[in-house]
Amino acid sequence: MSKKKKVSKTLVEKILDKQKVPYEAITFATKADGDTQELVTDDSTRDGIKIYKTLVLTGNKTGPLVGMVALDKHISYKKLAKLSGNKKVGMVPLKDLVKTSGFEHGANSPVGIRSLHNYPIYFDSEADHSDKIIVSAGKVGYSVIIEPHDLAKSVNATFGDFGVDEPE
Repeated sequence: MSKKKKVSKTLVEKILDKQKVPYEAITFATKADGDTQELVTDDSTRDGIKIYKTLVLTGNKTGPLVGMVALDKHISYKKLAKLSGNKKVGMVPLKDLVKTSGFEHGANSPVGIRSLHNYPIYFDSEADHSDKIIVSAGKVGYSVIIEPHDLAKSVNATFGDFGVDEPE
């Protein structure tokens, strides 16, 4: 008899299980892009569900914070700064990302970051109007499909309008 190969869950999935937050695990193909791993996808959705990126920023008053925005959108630094109580916010440099968030580029997850740090987390208002969204499960290529309000409650996130079509 052969033993079944046990699929190990990511930290994010274990946390969601512990919190009894329903989700569906999915995977994406990845490729190396310089010294980072990137998802291999030409689309900002999968099966009609929008993929969200977890961006780690720093504010001049709050320090590190997290912005969640759809893959096809950009963050309005002005709007997020105002929402988060900062005068200015900006992206954490890639070289400081793991030190700041605990995750490599492409693996940042609001659940994982919340478990390691108590950074404020903000979801673009587009997620507020979605039935389901896709977010990273804390490992490159691994994601979860989840109800955004369940996720927001899990990580104590605030919804706000800061996603824009063009970079500022």
